[in-house]
Amino acid sequence: MYKSNLTVLTQISQLIDKNIVNSEIRKYQANKHSKGFPLWNQLMCMIYSQLSNAQSLRDITYGISSTAGNIHHLGIRRLPKRSTLSYANKHRNWEVFRDIYQSMFHKMQHQLPKQRMKFRIKSKIYMFDSSLISLSLKVFDWAKFRQRKGALKLHTLLDYQGAMPEYIHMTEGKVGDVTFARSLLLPKDSVVVADRGYYDFQLMKQWNKQKVRFVVRIRNDMVYKVIKENPTKDESILKDQIIIPTGARGKEYKGRLRRVEVLDKENDKKIILLTNERKNWTAETISKLYKARWEIELFFKDVKQHLKIKSFVGTTPNAVLIQIWTAMITLLLLKYLKTKAKFGWHLSNLVSFIRVTLFAHINLYDWLNEPIFVQIRSGPEKYQLTLF
Repeated sequence: MYKSNLTVLTQISQLIDKNIVNSEIRKYQANKHSKGFPLWNQLMCMIYSQLSNAQSLRDITYGISSTAGNIHHLGIRRLPKRSTLSYANKHRNWEVFRDIYQSMFHKMQHQLPKQRMKFRIKSKIYMFDSSLISLSLKVFDWAKFRQRKGALKLHTLLDYQGAMPEYIHMTEGKVGDVTFARSLLLPKDSVVVADRGYYDFQLMKQWNKQKVRFVVRIRNDMVYKVIKENPTKDESILKDQIIIPTGARGKEYKGRLRRVEVLDKENDKKIILLTNERKNWTAETISKLYKARWEIELFFKDVKQHLKIKSFVGTTPNAVLIQIWTAMITLLLLKYLKTKAKFGWHLSNLVSFIRVTLFAHINLYDWLNEPIFVQIRSGPEKYQLTLF
């Protein structure tokens, strides 16, 4: 039942639409001066490094080389050398990997796991946040954060429906969230949900001007004037007000906003939200939108725990970005497999299973639908029934 002529890694690689890859290769001329190491080979090596948790370039090349009889199934004609992979990571344009991911995501997003919390909002919903990744300043001298500490910051715009990033931008760790957010143009009529790091009236004014609806958590020290008190029905909604921000910073907005106070019963604390949507949403919808922001925290947790994004096999910004985007491609493939499987996999278990069976000749979908450990658990019970 489980046997296959192809390895698990090969079957996963077949999920990648080669038409998308070839289109991006032509767009960037990514195979020009490739020295016999085309982009597809590099992509397979980097996906292998993510799935196998390879710690270095040597681990990647040795791992691929150990299955020399099967690499032609991956579309690789020549075994990779460590120096060749290092050169490609350093010099090949990282943007081609970003565009491959984005094209794949737009094609596969409707087949990804559905979110439990649904909204009657036709606009695209985004979660905006950033995450720090600590680095050694001696090795990554360009990733400045503090005097003796290096870090890079991943500014992420997460598509809520697919729980995968629509956009990622890497900066030095010392770059502020608001500083970057002001430089990003969001799609018109979209919805963006953000935490207190984006509490900035100039930024909210910019979003409002771009016809973007926002929900931002704010601090208790905001100075404002109440224009109207809306009635509340839900016990968790303490206040629903139409206000005008005052004070030195608040005057920068120059308009009315909606202030909603929400009681977080689990943590016994008050959350204050600010939005420019004053009529079409209920206070409960605004509260649920902010609660849904937790998806971006789960995304960062999944990436850091299950993929190689805290340690890097290259030290240049280009090599780091290639590794980040190939991690996104790998996570997209894993979530796609999780959705297709009939068995209810946890992402951590799925990653562990694939990691130890990358070069096994088993049918991937048969195994995903009915793992062997399920048969082992159910076997003795059935056998016991036949005895009596």
